[in-house]
This record gives sequence, C-alpha cells and structure tokens, in this order.
Amino acid sequence: MITEFIYIAELIRQSRANAIKAVNTELVNLYWNVGSYIRKRIADANWGDKTVDELASFIQKNHPELKGFTRRGLYRMVQFYDSYAASPFVAPVMRQMQIIENENNVIVSSLRTQLDEERKLVSSAGTQLQISDIGDSILVKISWTHNRTIFSRCKTAEEKEFYLQLCVKENYSVKELERQISSGIFERVMIGNQQLSPMLREMHPNVFNSFKDSYVFEFLNLPHPHSESDLQKGLIHQMKKFILELGKDFLFIGEEYKVQVGNRDFYIDLLFFHRGLQCLVAFELKKEKFEPEHLGKVNFYLEALDRDVKMENENPSIGILLCKDKDSEVVEYALSRSLSPTMVSEYRTQLPDKKLLQQKLHELFKNNNETE
Repeated sequence: MITEFIYIAELIRQSRANAIKAVNTELVNLYWNVGSYIRKRIADANWGDKTVDELASFIQKNHPELKGFTRRGLYRMVQFYDSYAASPFVAPVMRQMQIIENENNVIVSSLRTQLDEERKLVSSAGTQLQISDIGDSILVKISWTHNRTIFSRCKTAEEKEFYLQLCVKENYSVKELERQISSGIFERVMIGNQQLSPMLREMHPNVFNSFKDSYVFEFLNLPHPHSESDLQKGLIHQMKKFILELGKDFLFIGEEYKVQVGNRDFYIDLLFFHRGLQCLVAFELKKEKFEPEHLGKVNFYLEALDRDVKMENENPSIGILLCKDKDSEVVEYALSRSLSPTMVSEYRTQLPDKKLLQQKLHELFKNNNETE
C-alpha cells in the first residue's frame, strides 16, 4: 500500500514539474517574439522610443494583469532577441509561422523549419507578423530570470553560451549563477583548458571545462595568514559551497584519505570522484606558492590510487595541486616533461577582478596564436 502511495505522489510531483516547464517554455517563447517584433519595427523605422513607451502604457492601462511589460521590460525582451537571433544553437531549431492580417481575416500558414524562410514571406495583402517557436532551444531550459542574468551580464556569444550550458548542467539557482559570473568562472575555465598538461589531455580526452586555472573560496573567511589545515577544515565545513565551485560532477570521497605503500601510511588531503570523467581526483593543498618539487608528491599519490584504489572500469586518476599562488612559466616548465595527469591551480580567498581575468585570457590566446 505504501509503495502505491509513493507512486501516486511521484506522479503528482512529476506532473507539477512538467507543468512548470511548460509554462516557462511559453513565457520565454513569448518574450522572444515580443522582442523580435519590436526590433523589426524599430529596424524598419516604423517605431521609435516614443512608440515603445506608448505600447508599455497601452498594456498597463488595458491589461493591468500582465506584468513585466514596462518600457524597461520590453527593451529587455529586445535585448534577449538581439543576443541570440543569429546564434547557431537557436537558428536551427527556430520554426516560423506567418500571420497575414487584412481587413477580413487572419491567415495562419503552416510551420516552417528554416530561418531563411523569413525573408521569403512577402505579401501584398497587408501587414505580416513573424511568430517564432524556440521551444526546442536551450533558452527555454532555464527560467527567464536566468536568461536575463546571462544576456545582461555577459558580453560575448561564447560567454553567454557557456553559462547557458552550465546552468542546464549544474541546475544553478539564480543566486548561484550570479556568484559564478562574478567569480569569472568562464575566464577561469577557458584559461584552465589552455593550460592542461599534454598527458592529461591524452589520458582524458573529455577533460575540457572540468577544471579551472584558479578556484575562488571567498566563502571560507580564512584568517591571514592561514595554514593548510585551516584551508582543509574550511573546505570540509563548507562542502556544499566547495562543490558548487568545483562543479556538481564531483563526488566527495574523503579527507586525509589513507593510502598504504610498503609499511607506511600516506594521506591525500581531499579525494573526489568525477562522474563525467569516471576517475578519482586527488587534491593536494599548499598554502604557499607552487614549487616544482610539489609535483613529486602528487605523482606518488596518483600511482598509489591507480594501483590500489582505482576500479578496473575507471579511468586513470587526476591530480590537482591547489596552491596559494603560482608562476605560470614555472608551472609550464615543470609539466612539460611530466607524464603525470596533474593540473596546477591556484586558490583565491576573494572574488577576482573580472577585467584582469579577461585580460589574462586575451593574452593567453594571443600568445598561442603567435606560436602557431
């Protein structure tokens, strides 16, 4: 009997979840079409700021139950449309309907699957309106508030798509998304991708976007100066926020994880399992600046994990050497001849300056292009 009750409760929960998704899809689709229509009217020089003001006033006066259609809200919808109208992840799934208005009737044509059809819809019967259906795009998989946060705070198309994909994958709340954008996670992941060691790329072809060049632990409120023990205890105490910074594919296994080699016991600071990469990830914490000799200890831990802990169906383990600071050139030299799948990252105790991260990313890409 209890099993049947649980089944019914799950049916109700799933139905409510589906209803919320359906409502969100329609809402995002509506805002897209409103933004599209206004943009085209402005582009045709038929509308100006005054007309948009009049539209907002008309809606508020005649349909006070409709919320969000103020002047500011309408221009946000235009910005939403402008941000993705030409995006490759929207155009292929966009379907078009033609509505032709004349004195006597409204004719709705069949759905069209190609965006280029829009240019062909020409009629002498009267004014025509393009209605798009983006219900199959990634834009409807997150809420309007999530979308608004991304297109209003991110500049490039690559950055916007990155956060769209990340929101869907990690199921961020709006607050979590705001924090990730403020911490420059896009720049940190892109820099991290550029600095993956050759062995790490070879052993884990899907490693891209899994690790960062630097991690931000502003939530720890660490004393200054602090010890490695302070850092470790803080991360354990704030594990939920730590996982948010790492990514939700990380599963925590343990702290001071013991591996026995010969007659001695050794302890890995933090051990995780990464679901996407299907491997163990060992974190070694250092309160000081990176030194090349630090790699030896991490390599030793990875060998012990792969020999004695890793299961047959799992991939080789990865090491993350998390230092207070690092010299990128020293790291590059240290890893150039290393056969270890290890990444050297630094941690920050305050949110970084996004402009500095963007400059660092730009310089890194520029240097890479010059050496090719």
